[in-house]
Amino acid sequence: MSVDYAAMRHDTAAAPLASRRVRPGSTDRKPSVRGSFGLAVLFLLPSLLGLTIFLIGPLVASLVLSFTNWQVIGTTRFVGFTNYVNLLTIDPIFWKILRTTLLYTAEYLVLNIVLSLTIAVWISRLAWGKTIFRIIFFLPTFMPLVGVALVWLLILTPGGVFDWMMAGIGLKIPNLVTNADYALQAVVLVSLWSHFGYNMLLFGAALESVPQSYLDAAAIDGATAWQQFWRIKLPLISPSLFFGTVLTAINSLQTFDQVYALTHGGPGSATTTLGYAIYSQGFVTYKLGYASAIAWVLFAIIMMLTALQLHLQKKWVHYEI
Repeated sequence: MSVDYAAMRHDTAAAPLASRRVRPGSTDRKPSVRGSFGLAVLFLLPSLLGLTIFLIGPLVASLVLSFTNWQVIGTTRFVGFTNYVNLLTIDPIFWKILRTTLLYTAEYLVLNIVLSLTIAVWISRLAWGKTIFRIIFFLPTFMPLVGVALVWLLILTPGGVFDWMMAGIGLKIPNLVTNADYALQAVVLVSLWSHFGYNMLLFGAALESVPQSYLDAAAIDGATAWQQFWRIKLPLISPSLFFGTVLTAINSLQTFDQVYALTHGGPGSATTTLGYAIYSQGFVTYKLGYASAIAWVLFAIIMMLTALQLHLQKKWVHYEI
């Protein structure tokens, strides 16, 4: 009997291919690219809808409104860059408001970072009670800012607790919320008390992550506590310091709640910030097109400041490799 070796070789070569065929009902079948994309879109759809309706949509609408004269009542017309030209060249108080906003941002940012870092370093050196003190200093960040500002207003109001304390110790200090020279300091004080706890917690967590071996080696070499902080701790926590600085700067440029609750932008326009000006133009005088123009100018300032901070971080932020 003859053997067909050619047929046997053909069957042997085909056997591995047959063994790899996907049988009906098998789970080894790879999903198609189209099916994976459709499934991903299905899961992302709720978030995408929320992002579009509540963020992207209002942003585009405000940009369009900034080129109109919309005042709720009356005919809305397209006015091009008139709102921006009037804002930058004709508005008598815009530059004062911008200066107030930048002054508030600079003062609050420096005080917030310095106070947060100081308390974080102090807490990190405690032998006990670290968690308790962190909770105490962080608690004000949970409170609604308007409520906090109203409580502070009761303290700082003319004839209130603050004036009574100053009179008791013999200091003749003008009332903070009614004096144009001191009203902005009251806003800074309230903002600082209610917000520094976030950065304090952020910097505290960063300090806890500094390897103790680095500090022990520096101590053996004779480094003082200040030298250890300046040469070792500060460079190692610089990423957290940069993150806190950027967020604090952005939030301070948009400040509104404490100004609204404490001073309503007064006395005069001494505490009027860009955030409060947007509210005043949009919901008091109903110049919504003009208010949208102010909002986009504020957006441009925030973007430029953030870009500057991102550029400068290369000189002082150190990332571990």
